[in-house]
Amino acid sequence: MLKGFKDFILRGNVVDLAVAVIIGAAFAAITASATADVITPFIAALVGAPDFSSLVIHMPVLHHVVPPSPLPANYIAPGEIHIGKFLNTVINFLINAAAIYFLIVIPMKYVMARALKPANEAPTTKVCPQCISDVPLAATRCKFCTEPLPAV
Repeated sequence: MLKGFKDFILRGNVVDLAVAVIIGAAFAAITASATADVITPFIAALVGAPDFSSLVIHMPVLHHVVPPSPLPANYIAPGEIHIGKFLNTVINFLINAAAIYFLIVIPMKYVMARALKPANEAPTTKVCPQCISDVPLAATRCKFCTEPLPAV
């Protein structure tokens, strides 16, 4: 029983997943700080509001609600929709998505393309001397300018 657990834990993909979760949590803290400390103040300088978290939509309340005493830290009064906090979260998500795409996905796509490309791949085309177009190796005439091609 313990041997099976040890084999499960020491499998490469489980360890990789654990590392990815830890790195992801640290990266989320970085992007949350970038949103709160860099992006939001920049947008606030353009728009004039110090932070989007103060944007609230007030809805009419159809019945009276007595607020609890003392008020909890995350208390939202009835009829208030905190759209600004949602906007801050959307901005944070977009920063995360952009950073992951530009810093991880694109470089990994480039690395994988280079790693999977065979080093000594045989050419499948030749260049037409007349129009400088790529034509298949077996072609005897260029399909673009109909110039006779030398045999390979």
